[in-house]
Amino acid sequence: MSGSLFLSLSLFNLFQINKFIMKVIVTGASGLLGRAVYKQLKAANIDVVGTAYSRAKNGLVKLDLANESELEAFIAEQKPNAIVHCAAERRPDVAEKDQEGTRNLNIQVPKRLGSLCKTNNITLIYISTDYVFDGTSPPYEVTDKPNPLNFYGETKLGGEEAIREVNSDAIILRVPILYGDVEYNGESAINILLDSVQNQEKVVDMDNVGKRYPTNVQDIARVIKDLLVKRVDLGEDLKGTFHFTNTECFTKYTICQLFGNLLNLPIDHLKRQDEIPASAAVSRPKDAHLSNKRLEAIGIDTKSVPFVGWWTEYLSK
Repeated sequence: MSGSLFLSLSLFNLFQINKFIMKVIVTGASGLLGRAVYKQLKAANIDVVGTAYSRAKNGLVKLDLANESELEAFIAEQKPNAIVHCAAERRPDVAEKDQEGTRNLNIQVPKRLGSLCKTNNITLIYISTDYVFDGTSPPYEVTDKPNPLNFYGETKLGGEEAIREVNSDAIILRVPILYGDVEYNGESAINILLDSVQNQEKVVDMDNVGKRYPTNVQDIARVIKDLLVKRVDLGEDLKGTFHFTNTECFTKYTICQLFGNLLNLPIDHLKRQDEIPASAAVSRPKDAHLSNKRLEAIGIDTKSVPFVGWWTEYLSK
């Protein structure tokens, strides 16, 4: 073997040995979005550690995010390059009923994570929501002023503000209503509509006013992975707020129409609501459509799987 060839092979082997492998903690990895993020990062050969609490199984680490000393010790032990914070109270009605617990999970925990990430030079991606907006002036850019209509939106905005206060380098990713491959339909406000369609005996008022942009968790996971690669692997100076959404628009009623067609079921038991009743338990924005412009400006792929196509395949299994 020639000396130059031996040197080339040695350098190649040295590169392989010293090749940087990103390590990422995903909180809430038992949930709908967290599972998708965990799988996406694993598939990209990233060293990923998933945490959960009530559903810690399948290799996930049980971690009480509200326990400050436990959280700090876990991060010190794992030494991640990044944390993707998916854990949250995401259900507006539940948030209203347990306001103290929701404030802790949606505001205090993100603040604690933000501070720990700043101190330890860890990239933080915090998942927020389109519910920080009031839905009166879409589409919303990242620079538009939030004005949440309900307590859930207030706490998610509170989490954003708490992180910005302690860690200006963090990434905040706002996303809309989610759907995907669930463990049970109640994991998603979209998938749960299948139950309404299939339960033919139960008459239900179905919203035909609020505009929704259901986004598949696999697409969101891909965007998160791409942001991590740019920030951690490539060292790009990415920070601040980003939006990601599917651009297809539906109401809950039109989604039920789609499900009825795909399942060959009538939806006569679903009463179309063309006005929002004043008695609605929780106020929701009428049209909080997010703009993908900032992601597109940095070269992130913002394409989404077609909603009808995904559901056609999913329901045919």
